[in-house]
Formats: sequence, structure tokens, C-alpha cells
Amino acid sequence: MYIEQGYRGNLGLWKYWILPIGFIAFMILNYVLIALSPVSVEDSMKDMIETLGTNTVLVILLVPLAFGLFIVLGWTKLVHPQSITSLTTSRAKIDWMRIFFAFFVWGGLTVVLTMATVYLSPEDYVFNFQLVPFLTLAVIGILLIPLQTSFEEYLFRGHMMQGIGIMAKNRWVPLIITSVLFGLMHLGNPEVEKLGYGIMVYYIGTGFFLGILTLMDEGLELALGFHAANNLIGALLVTADWTAFQTDSIYRDVSQPTLGWDVLIPVLVIYPILLFVFSKKYNWSDWKERLTGKVPSKETYLATYDDRT
Repeated sequence: MYIEQGYRGNLGLWKYWILPIGFIAFMILNYVLIALSPVSVEDSMKDMIETLGTNTVLVILLVPLAFGLFIVLGWTKLVHPQSITSLTTSRAKIDWMRIFFAFFVWGGLTVVLTMATVYLSPEDYVFNFQLVPFLTLAVIGILLIPLQTSFEEYLFRGHMMQGIGIMAKNRWVPLIITSVLFGLMHLGNPEVEKLGYGIMVYYIGTGFFLGILTLMDEGLELALGFHAANNLIGALLVTADWTAFQTDSIYRDVSQPTLGWDVLIPVLVIYPILLFVFSKKYNWSDWKERLTGKVPSKETYLATYDDRT
């Protein structure tokens, strides 16, 4: 009953509009400025890195999003007011083991798949490892990337999922809206400029995967762990001149990027396998109800379940 946890605050539906509208407006402004700029995102990033250094630019990119996490949590705690636990999960307390399990499953798989790709296509990668810059990157990444990914999860799969679900009185509407908006948030990424809008299949597909994780497991824990591993391990392993995170990683991808059918592999192959693994470990059932079922009224919910604040 994850969406229904929103009832545990002092409900006022206007409270669910402020943060999403502000963030979406900021993303639209950012995209418009990028579209109107005579300089490409890739060239802008290159100039910033030459002037400030790779790790400094990474901090500049991450700090506003990390700060955004505290805005979402503060808004939840002070304005709703609602406990952070009920924004995170339907369980009595946050299940940290779920977070770590998802992190290590996806982190380990990312390492294996990346190293296999490097082994099969060595001409596409340059060994980029330098101890001091890499250690600096590791410290920055470990401190800031989980905050950045948690901000996105708490905003989209937490705050917006609960708010839209309560307003729509069902689960499929918030699943679709939050997944599409999560994908569209990445329109300003240099990957989109380089590969074209077809890459949005991956971003929106990832949004749906994380949304399904949240609704089926009745909490954010698995999505939090997966997202942190995806961004952190990726930043440490491989970088390229055309990616959002340009880092002092172990390898640099020097291939000419092209958009092919391989963009569908995560969405159509890897994510379904991961959903199967998680479903077996956590005994998921009743997929149709959890993903598309109705959300009861506040009165019905609180009359049926003990009121945990």
C-alpha cells in the first residue's frame, strides 16, 4: 500500500503540485536554453572541464541535485507533514537490506557487462586510470551520487507517485506519468544531442522499470539501490566526451556513438530479468492489482489499516 502512505500526512493536494511544477519548469528552461544556444552541450562541457577540471565540474553538476533531496525531504517533513519513512516505504521501517541488495546486484552486473564489452571491443576503449584523480572521483561519487539519485527517486517515485496516485485514485496513472516525466527530464543530456531522441526509449523505459519496482515492492528501497549503483558504478568505470558525467574513470569510451537496436536490450531483456529476480526473492504476487488497481479513499484506508505516523 505504498501510494496510500501519502494519506499519513495532513493531506492537501496542492502540496503535491509545488515541487514537481518547479522542477519541471526548471528542466524546460534548461532545455530551451540548450536548444537556443549556438554552442553544443558537448563543447560547453569540454570548455568547462578545460577551465575547471573534471572533478570540479562533476561537483557543480551534482550539488544542486543533492541539495534537491533535502528540499523534497524537508517539504515532506515540514509542509505535509509526513514521515520520511512513509514517503520511502509501506513497511514499518526502511528496509536497508533491500537497498543494498539492489545496489550490489545491479552494481555487480554492471561491472561484469562493462568488462565484457571492453574485452570484446578493446579498440573502443582507452585505459584511463590515474590513482589520485580516480580516488578523488570515488570520494565525490560516493558522497554525492547517491544523494543525486535519491533526489530523483524521492521526487518521481515518492512525492509524485503518491500525490498523483491519490488524485487519480489508481496506480497506473502515476506509473505512466512519473515514468514519462522521468525520461523527459533527460532531454537536456548530451547523450540525447549526440544520439538523437531514440535514446529516450532507454530513459523512459528505465522510468517504467523503477516505477514497477516501487509499486510491486510497495516501497522505494529497490529503486534507490538500483539507481545509485547505476550512476555511481557507471561513473567510476567508463566515461566519454558525450555523456552527462565526464569523469576520471577507469576507462574512456573513444568509439563513435551510434543509436542501434542495442538501446532496447536493457528495456526488453535486462530489466525483465531483474524484475523476475526481485519477484522471486521478495515473493511478489497480484501484479495486475499492484500496478493498475484502485487507490481507496483516505477514510477507507485509515479505517482498514492502523494509522502509523
